Amino acid sequence: MYSNKSALLLDMNSTFMFGEDNFGIDENFSKHYHNIGGELSKEDANEIIRSVYVHLDKLYPDEKYRHNFPTVVETIRSVVDKNLPEEEISKLVDTFAKHEVGNIPAEYIEVLNQLSKKYQLAVVIDIWAPKEKWLNLFEKSGINTLFSASSFSSDHGMVKPSPKPFELVVKNLNISKERCLVIGDSVRRDLGGASAAGIDCALVGGATHINALGSYKNLLELSSYLY
Repeated sequence: MYSNKSALLLDMNSTFMFGEDNFGIDENFSKHYHNIGGELSKEDANEIIRSVYVHLDKLYPDEKYRHNFPTVVETIRSVVDKNLPEEEISKLVDTFAKHEVGNIPAEYIEVLNQLSKKYQLAVVIDIWAPKEKWLNLFEKSGINTLFSASSFSSDHGMVKPSPKPFELVVKNLNISKERCLVIGDSVRRDLGGASAAGIDCALVGGATHINALGSYKNLLELSSYLY
């Protein structure tokens, strides 16, 4: 089924990263914010982070923002307080990213390393905060050199299921779409975006759809069909 594939375009959240998006009602965002020198009150810091998350979460499914999704900084200025000092905005953005990023289990680090021996790897990732914390985690996990191309939505404002992030990565890989396989956990965003770009997609995480090449419990299970 996958014998003609030579490049894998990987989604991240719930594909090889887990425990992300810690924005629950009981989350104390101010702890990290104050640890890095933030000066707003606990109540204000928590309210700002939660308001930004709620606002972006509302916009995320809206097709109107598919190619111009707002940044966390823009949202703080437009929704919360356009007069906040730059140094406080920077600390709030760092706090938002701290709670958005997840972790990469050791077995997924291992499988990515194994897959990189046979395939070109790339990532097509929707995140709302700037990508630095994710890049740092990739480096700490030893996977930062595995990806030949990447698309982070916070760099350019294009979110899945737009086909454009997939097309951008394929162009950077300098490979035909027929040789690529998208792997992700979302029927709407990963399969939908891949299909719009004319690229095959396999689903993980229990997602299923008739248009997917296959559906698997997780990336670990799918990898046994890819080696």
